[in-house]
Amino acid sequence: MPNFSKKSLEILSTCELPLQVLMRLAIQSGQDFSIICGHRGEEEQNEAFAQGHSKLRYPKSKHNTSPSQAVDIAPYPIDFSDIQRFKKLSVIIKDTWSKMSEIEKAGWELQWGGDWKTFRDYPHWELRKNE
Repeated sequence: MPNFSKKSLEILSTCELPLQVLMRLAIQSGQDFSIICGHRGEEEQNEAFAQGHSKLRYPKSKHNTSPSQAVDIAPYPIDFSDIQRFKKLSVIIKDTWSKMSEIEKAGWELQWGGDWKTFRDYPHWELRKNE
């Protein structure tokens, strides 16, 4: 059974509790994945923007809240060019979210960057307040 590395757990700890619960449950599926980004400060966010990894400058990203309302994950071993593995992992993440209780979700909805129309961000998952 896959487990998160110490580094993944450290990054995950910077995220909102529903994301932490979600990722800890999802890793139990047997699909190994890494947590690659949680909270980003100003320098890190603006660097992600400059490199084209984000469409938003600091402080507009969900990664910039504390705790972070966004997390980036990648199937392990990491190969960012293998989009099919990200899509397979997205099914697991969405299924896991659907099985979480409303208490665990704490009024949040989950969005995947791979579902966006204009800028597909396959590693990206974010919380949005349930209206």
